[in-house]
Amino acid sequence: MGGIKSYKELLIWQKGIKIVVLIYKLTKDFPKEEIYALTSQLKRASVSIPSNIAEGFGRQTDKSFNHFLNISRGSLNEIETQLIIAKELEFIHNEEIFNELLFLIEEEAKMINAFSKNLK
Repeated sequence: MGGIKSYKELLIWQKGIKIVVLIYKLTKDFPKEEIYALTSQLKRASVSIPSNIAEGFGRQTDKSFNHFLNISRGSLNEIETQLIIAKELEFIHNEEIFNELLFLIEEEAKMINAFSKNLK
């Protein structure tokens, strides 16, 4: 991984953190009865993205890192699906954060794909 000394230097990790923050902001306004359902699912899936990037980096092998990048990619798909469900259920009131999240998810997926290809 070249001269990268910490996973915190990785743009894919930094963007993952941004997704977590936006998910927490967006779900703040979800119905209280969803706290253990869709709200919890979205939060856990979002935290999984940068966490798996960090864990994969720490394994110090390209094969292992790729495995954890695949998990992060899966979490992105999970979040996108859950956001669409939340939108359909009219839980989402902040269109700006919703649209920014969809953009970041697409961008993050592309970045993870490119990063993964460079590891192979």
